[in-house]
Amino acid sequence: MTHAVQQTDRRVRVPPINPAAIERRLQAGVSLTILTLLLLAWQFLPPLLDIPRYIIPTLSQCLSELARMFASEGLVGHTLSTAVYTVIGFLIGSALGAAIGYLLGMSPFWEKVLSPYILGLQIAPKVAFAPLFIMWFGYNAMPKLLVTVLIVFFPVLVNVLQAMRTVDRDLVNLARAYSLNRWQIFRKVEMPSTLPNLMAGLRIASTLAVIGVTVGELVGGSTGLGYLIAYGGGQANAAMVFNAIILLTLIGFVLYLVLERIETRALHYIPKAHG
Repeated sequence: MTHAVQQTDRRVRVPPINPAAIERRLQAGVSLTILTLLLLAWQFLPPLLDIPRYIIPTLSQCLSELARMFASEGLVGHTLSTAVYTVIGFLIGSALGAAIGYLLGMSPFWEKVLSPYILGLQIAPKVAFAPLFIMWFGYNAMPKLLVTVLIVFFPVLVNVLQAMRTVDRDLVNLARAYSLNRWQIFRKVEMPSTLPNLMAGLRIASTLAVIGVTVGELVGGSTGLGYLIAYGGGQANAAMVFNAIILLTLIGFVLYLVLERIETRALHYIPKAHG
């Protein structure tokens, strides 16, 4: 009798419901539905509205042009060039922004001395430096790299500097009471406290890095997706422009996702808010 009851219990046992998994599936389903609707609208609305190809090409026309660009325009080389200089500019600009932000955060005197100059350089439109860099360095990869570094530099610098200003002074004083030197205080107190702001600045900078590279390629480049945008615009080839814009977006999206994954691992100790 007891054995029969145990078998009945096993039969009626239902696995627990995971609300988080259900929510993730729902989000993925809604996102996929929206994407499908957008692609259908892209394919069928331009012909229905009698919009010519040189203004808004359809999805199939863009895919056909993408195949032609792959075969005849060296699309892979242009995409790799843009991606490589995006990553290099992002790394250099982020490293400089973080280093100077931490140094100024540890020295209130130099922060007050240099703040007006940093603010002035931040306010100046960074894209306006591209023609100047071309005059200095010529039509090569250096101008777009410098524009990218300049654009990436400031979000990281500002986030790090703001985080250094808000570090808990009681923790710093406690570390001094335990005879920690300046480097140990930075490594064990200030650096961990500023990591969330640093990662937020890096995520913002990752989206801006693509803009910097594109501006450099648009103004004076001979390679890259920005160059293809300028070339396609001159040829009234809207499909080429659309394809280059989409590839640029994908580069920025992948870089952002990589940073998001790094942030999840680096800040695993911070509890996430659940809505």
